[in-house]
Formats: sequence, C-alpha cells, structure tokens
Amino acid sequence: MDLTPMHKRVIALDVHQAKITACAVVEHDDGRVEVTKRDFGAFKRDRRALAQWALEMAPEVVVMESTGVYWKSPFAALEAVGLIAWVVNARHVKAVPGRKTDMADAQWLATLARAGLLRASFIPPVQMRQLRLVARQRQKLVGMCSAEKNRLHKVLVDAGIRINVLVADIHGQSARAMVKALIEGQPMHEVLNHKGRLRASRQELCEALSTEQFSAVHRFVAQEIVQHIEQIEQRIARMDQYLLQGLQPWQPQLRLLQTLPGIDEQGAAMLLVEIGADMSVFGSAERLASWVGICPGNNESAGKRKTGRIRKGNAWVRRLLCEFAQAAARTRCALKAKFDALTIRKGHKKSVVALAHKMLRTIYAMLSNGSHYQDKEVDYEALNVQRNAPRWIKMLRKHGFIATPAAA
Repeated sequence: MDLTPMHKRVIALDVHQAKITACAVVEHDDGRVEVTKRDFGAFKRDRRALAQWALEMAPEVVVMESTGVYWKSPFAALEAVGLIAWVVNARHVKAVPGRKTDMADAQWLATLARAGLLRASFIPPVQMRQLRLVARQRQKLVGMCSAEKNRLHKVLVDAGIRINVLVADIHGQSARAMVKALIEGQPMHEVLNHKGRLRASRQELCEALSTEQFSAVHRFVAQEIVQHIEQIEQRIARMDQYLLQGLQPWQPQLRLLQTLPGIDEQGAAMLLVEIGADMSVFGSAERLASWVGICPGNNESAGKRKTGRIRKGNAWVRRLLCEFAQAAARTRCALKAKFDALTIRKGHKKSVVALAHKMLRTIYAMLSNGSHYQDKEVDYEALNVQRNAPRWIKMLRKHGFIATPAAA
C-alpha cells in the first residue's frame, strides 16, 4: 500500500510474552527506503539490546501495540535510554486478514506510523504508573472483601440468623461485634451488650440472633470468613496509606477533586493515578471520555442512529466514575437533579453512566483550570454560615470573647 510518508525514521515493535519483533523503516536522503527486521527476546539483556539498537537507529517515532502488560518492560527499557515509545490501540492497527505474521505485523505497524496514521495512547509518568499497581490491587481487594461479606451473610442465613432484617449493615461496628460474640460462643446477654446505638430492641435482636440451627460447622466457616475479612481490611488500610503517601506532591489536585460531590479522599487518589494531573495530554474532555470509554458510541448508517452503547476503555476509571455517580445521586446538589431527570427516561443503569460521563467532563475542567467545584443549586455562603456558626460561637465562648449564658 502506498501511503504518503510523514516520518523518515520509524521503528515498530510487535511485542509478545517471550519475543519482540522489531521493524525499522529508514528513508535516506536519496529517497531510498531501507527496511531492517530483527527479533529480540523478552529477558533483561534482550530488552537492553533492543534499546541500544533502537537508539543507534535514531528514530523519529517508536510505536508498539498495547498487548496486555507485555509492552511495559520494553517501554521502560526504551524510556531508560531516552526514547519515548507510542503505545497504540490494537483496534487501530488491524492488518489485512490472511496476511498475519509477527514480522508482517511489525512492518504494517511501521507503515502506518510512517504515514502518521497512528495516535499515541496516554501513558502516565513513572511514579503514577507505579502507584497504579497499588490502586488497582486495592480495587481487587475491595471486590474480594465484598464477596467474603456476602458469603458470611449467606452462612448466617443458612444457620437461621436473621440479623440482616433488623440491621442495615451487618458489617457495621455493633453488628460485627455481635456476630463475633456469637461465633465465640458467648451467652446471649453478653452478645446483646454489643448492641450499641442500634434502633432494634434487645428482644427483637434476641429473636433475630437465635442460635438453634447454628451448628459447629457454621461456627467454623463463619469464623474463617470473619478472620479473612479483617485481614483484607487491614491490607486495604495499608494500601490506602501507601497510596496517599505516594501522592503527596499532588495534594492540591487531591483536595480539588474532593470538592466534587461523591468523591472522597481515597476515590480522588485512585482516580488521579489513572488519569494523571495534566489534562493537556488528552486535549479535550471528549477525548478523555473516549479514552475512558464512558461516552456514547457512534453507530449510524443510512441516516439511522442505531445503538449508543459505550465502547471498551479504561475499566478501572469507569468503575470509579460509576461509584462516584451513585454516591453523588444521593446528595443534595445539581448532580442529583440531573440523575433524577435522566432516570425517568433512561432507567437507573443508563442514568448512572450518563452522570459518570458528566462528572468526568467536570473533572477535566476542574483539573485544567485549577478551580474547585461550585454547585449552581447551593448557596455556599449561607450554607457555611449555618453549618459553622455554632462551632464559631462555641470557640468564642471558650476563649472568653463571648460571655456564657450562666455568666450573663
């Protein structure tokens, strides 16, 4: 295929688990085009040899497909010698069917890159890439913890314990203390001493915590599950601390994101390591939404709009945004009004995705301009006075600026 070249020196890499196929296309001053093909291994010495060979070629562009996690090691090796590779989406570089080999893939990738038909994906800085591992492992642990909590719920129901009927969250402080007391075999009056501030009466809790069917097998399984839940929660807490310590240089951006309803400190940290703090690399909010895969899809033919299903993107960011959207829908802000209006027409799930899309565009504007979120339906001045006035008066009385009612 004849394509108008835009770059004279291009290297393309077809990366696999144990093999890296490289193709260099170099156009000389006399118009002669030289194609060089080489194979490298995937070990450390092979990656170093690849980086040195690429450095000697002095390429204008180095491109590779984003094949799972295999691209990360060659990318780091090239980055160490000063070459920043383009990691491109595999959907954009599909070759002609029936002509697929590793070398043909690399040469086709070099041809597209030489013609300027490829666009580099967003790759965060080294520190952000490393913190991504912590954030993504934390999301996995949260999923594991939720699964274990659901399993504990099923074991208790199987044993005839219906505490979930009276308690909204059986993993709250009081409910967990009562469940652990049951597992330890404490008498019922000691179990009920952990009631705390639960609204249910002691009589109702006594009936819900009946242990007639709570056998030794149920007790053993429930104890193992509770111990596993507590271990996972401790690991999550350590990861939270490590992630926040690693994001100390980006504290202004973290505080900025927390002004948006539905985003707490940990959510802001996990979002920041995924999308970064510099929005100029995306260029626009639309490109950021497309990269995440949270915007409506384009599927139109013969003037008819077919499906608007979202396409694949960054599933980690999409999951976070959907959690933020569901939390914001329970607050008193303009986002809740938007969600309620969408729910009437689209239903709950589509409304969550649409609100997540709106929040991502808002986040792009906040990080680009450095401005915090201001809700159009909230009177911040009046809200701050009403919320803080009792505390201010208390402190003034404490320090003697205002006389106490008894002294007056």
